[in-house]
Amino acid sequence: MSDAPAEERSSRGADAGGRPLGRTLRVACVQLNTTSDVMANIATASRLVREAAGAGAELIALPETWAFKGHSAGILASAEPIDGPSNAVLAGLAAEHGVHVLAGSHYERTSRADRAFNTSVLFGPKGEVLAVYRKIHLFDAISGTTVYRESDDLVAGDQVVTARIVTGAGVAVTLGLSICYDVRFPELYRALALRGAEVLLVPAAFTHFTGAAHWEVLLRARAIENGCFVVAPDQTGSYLPDHRCYGNSMVVDPWGRVVRRMGEEVGWCLADLDLDAVGRVREQIPSLAGRRPETYGL
Repeated sequence: MSDAPAEERSSRGADAGGRPLGRTLRVACVQLNTTSDVMANIATASRLVREAAGAGAELIALPETWAFKGHSAGILASAEPIDGPSNAVLAGLAAEHGVHVLAGSHYERTSRADRAFNTSVLFGPKGEVLAVYRKIHLFDAISGTTVYRESDDLVAGDQVVTARIVTGAGVAVTLGLSICYDVRFPELYRALALRGAEVLLVPAAFTHFTGAAHWEVLLRARAIENGCFVVAPDQTGSYLPDHRCYGNSMVVDPWGRVVRRMGEEVGWCLADLDLDAVGRVREQIPSLAGRRPETYGL
């Protein structure tokens, strides 16, 4: 997972598990076909999180709306607080295995009876809440012939969120949080990078129609323009008639290379991030340092 040529990686060496020496982070993307059966969804997600933890993942990321996907009426019915029963399972798994777990997103109750937040929660290795991010950009769009209007059921968040984690090996890394449709708004990712993010998290339920055209391109663009890793677990398969997700969860390195990519299966993939590559790429292509915000008029 490095931008360096093979001979340079070899000279730096690797540990007994094949990971490059230096600052590394082993991440897993969990890919789900979430439906309206919350208990079944939790059972599948729990099994996959356990498997990924058993493979040595230090950060395990689930997709958007990991515990429920279904008709609009079910959104409010399934909404929970941040520490509700669905997320409590993931918090317990994080503590059980001593890992970080990103609950990609869930529908969070608000003070309004007719609206929820789409909320991502990052749990630490003791099961503690490290960060909460509420989706800023709501998906009001047409995908193929299907109309989506998240704003009919959801309230948009208004906070840019980063989180600093420290692995069991003492490696510190700053994560930038986002959700799905956010990926079309590069200003958010520039803000995350300027706040120190080295790894951008993009849990998603990308539609199959738009995913086939834009998913990889957008993820690679966000990685390249910010010199960051991108970790993007996606939903896969159908959950309603005419509602199908793209899958193809992936990890992209700061040079814009796809270093892990799934198909449309339910499961997980693993990647070792050479975090030192972030600094090397940003030194080679100093786009963050070369910004001229005073000229943009934004």
